[in-house]
Amino acid sequence: MNMNDTIIALATAPGVGAIGVIRVSGPATIAIVNSVFKGKNLSEVASHTIHLGTIRDEEKIVDEVLISIFRGPNSYTKEDVIEISCHGSPYIIQQLIRLLLTKGARLAKAGEFTQRAFIHGRFDLAQAEAVADLIASENESMHQAAMNQMRGGFSQEISKLREELVHFASMIELELDFGEEDVEFASRDDLKKLIYSLKGLITRLTESFTLGNAIKNGIPTVIAGKPNAGKSTLLNALLNEEKAIVSDVPGTTRDVIEDVINVDGIAFRFTDTAGIRTTEDKVEAIGVERTYAKMKEASVIIYLIDLINDTTDDIERQLTYLKELKVPYLLIGNKMDQADANLSAVLETENALMISASQKENLENLKEALKTLVSLDDFKTGNTIVTNLRHYESLIETNKALDQVIDGIDQQVTNDFVAMDIRNSLFHLGQITGEITTEDLLENIFSKFCIGK
Repeated sequence: MNMNDTIIALATAPGVGAIGVIRVSGPATIAIVNSVFKGKNLSEVASHTIHLGTIRDEEKIVDEVLISIFRGPNSYTKEDVIEISCHGSPYIIQQLIRLLLTKGARLAKAGEFTQRAFIHGRFDLAQAEAVADLIASENESMHQAAMNQMRGGFSQEISKLREELVHFASMIELELDFGEEDVEFASRDDLKKLIYSLKGLITRLTESFTLGNAIKNGIPTVIAGKPNAGKSTLLNALLNEEKAIVSDVPGTTRDVIEDVINVDGIAFRFTDTAGIRTTEDKVEAIGVERTYAKMKEASVIIYLIDLINDTTDDIERQLTYLKELKVPYLLIGNKMDQADANLSAVLETENALMISASQKENLENLKEALKTLVSLDDFKTGNTIVTNLRHYESLIETNKALDQVIDGIDQQVTNDFVAMDIRNSLFHLGQITGEITTEDLLENIFSKFCIGK
């Protein structure tokens, strides 16, 4: 990436709109925009001001615009930045970008504005990745997790780890300089205490990834039960659309059907599955096997009991299997509008929730029960949650390297090996925040951003 280039891109969504915003950043930003802007002389105006004028291609007026100017380093990229607010016609936007390209700008690559912000020290790599998550957030939980990371919550945790490790690493490196004098600047007992403390924190962070991943991608929630228990009807009722085929014929659903539902700011990834039963139909049997697999992988199971056709023995068998899975579940008695009174009584002892999926009765109670079952207490109290797979993998590798440090101390290996293992830990931590980067890593991360951000 050539940092001497001045880059340009549309920062708002493509298509017709009331306005469009074109972002320009780089050393020649002010000169390039000033060469086509008729209004105030942009080279003389103060930073963080807005100016009305026209952009002209020679004498032809292309559009009347507002120019917002941000002089570096007090800008998003820490370079000179101008944002041009124009009318949201795709033709006008195309003409403005084309004109600025002829004046010396080039089209920005995906994520290049944020990449420049990272390179210039505006924020670290973990915070930069959170920018993309913030843009992609579709509910309150995703927004809160991304905002916390972008504001440095996760980075602060990692920085504390690195600072303490760097201190001990420097002391051990110092001992290497005095190798012949047999001096100890870093107590091995203190180092072990620190390592165990760091491992405890890393373990908490890695364990939070299950929740973080669920928040980011939706909590895996399986709707299961026997054929014709009303699973597809329930999914359709929750989605308010005919997503799954509903039929009186048992075994209609033969494969998993997924969709995400937002319940008061929490995303649930619902999966409608094939009805659980023994069948001779090979295709349906495959669907049943997939149901079992999905139930084992789920974070939550909504298990439907058919209040018309199930028997007490059926309920007992299904409950036994559910409890053996050790996956949090909601027991739901469906078809309450036509329920067998005896079955309802049995389910009351199991604290089951009664609904009618076809009549959409008690669905709000079902949603409330789901929110209660899914514990977001750690998340709501502001604790750091790991949502990024790359960060999770780096933390796992850091933990392995710390184990090697402890093993080395216990086996009384020489200082150079202890120092090497500590440096290895620092390497993996540094990959999270960007102290350690490669061109391929940066390209992989920022290529996933939208152009203009």
